[in-house]
Amino acid sequence: MAVYCNSAPFSCKASRNRDPTPLSALLPTRLFSLLQPPISFHPDRLKLSTCRWDKVASAVVSEESAVGSSSSGTDVFNLTYLEGNSWLWDISGVRVLVDPILVGNLDFGIPWLYDAAKKFLKNFELTDLPQLDCLLITQSLDDHCHLKTLKPLSKMSPNFRVIATPNAKPLLDPLFRNGQLTLYYEPHCVYNKDFLEKEHADIVITPVIKQLLPNFTLVSGQEDAVQLAKLLHAKFIVPMKNGDLDSKGFLASIVQGEGTIESFKELLLKELPDAKTLEPTPGEPLQIPPP
Repeated sequence: MAVYCNSAPFSCKASRNRDPTPLSALLPTRLFSLLQPPISFHPDRLKLSTCRWDKVASAVVSEESAVGSSSSGTDVFNLTYLEGNSWLWDISGVRVLVDPILVGNLDFGIPWLYDAAKKFLKNFELTDLPQLDCLLITQSLDDHCHLKTLKPLSKMSPNFRVIATPNAKPLLDPLFRNGQLTLYYEPHCVYNKDFLEKEHADIVITPVIKQLLPNFTLVSGQEDAVQLAKLLHAKFIVPMKNGDLDSKGFLASIVQGEGTIESFKELLLKELPDAKTLEPTPGEPLQIPPP
């Protein structure tokens, strides 16, 4: 599942110890300057930032002058233009592929009306790319989210980390898993089944013990929590005890709990036998490893 956001901050990392293919061996040398921070993609209000992006930086895409970091400590930007809206950015060793159109022509699905091919990189292929860290999609239209390119790219790297705008979500979800766990948080165990029927979450955080007033459910749980986990095909359920407090007052005296974590586990075992219940301890981190 891809990561979707309108603001996508990048964290600069140290250059990795690997033997990258020099970009100058693949593509013509080009000179670019980044004159003002940050870069904004106004159509989707997507903004990118890197650490120390407040400093004016310039980058030369050449083997001789664009490796590592400068002696002043400023991040080195290698910006390789791939024609159209496509870029390959190398930010201090973190390689970002932007809006790639590298397989077939750009035609928006209506080639009789518009059909465009690259002028200079006609023989460039996906296998010519260096090892990548991230895919950035800035719009959902074909000239940015090019499915002819993204489908074979996803087969090569299904766990490729993806950053995209929300309107590209339906196109990218079937292609990339992002190699991450997904989480659904429902603090009252009250949900719309129709809204969730096509969704998926690896982790569900929700109450499993009901909190009831006379003729009114404050917090649901038990069988509703089981159905929520089943609906989302959850691998892990983290039960909340949001009614387990040192409380007083009239309202506290009439609230009744229903069910236990053990009774929830029994219900869950019948409906979703492969799911695990992970009970948190207040104040202690609960670590859940990625798949």
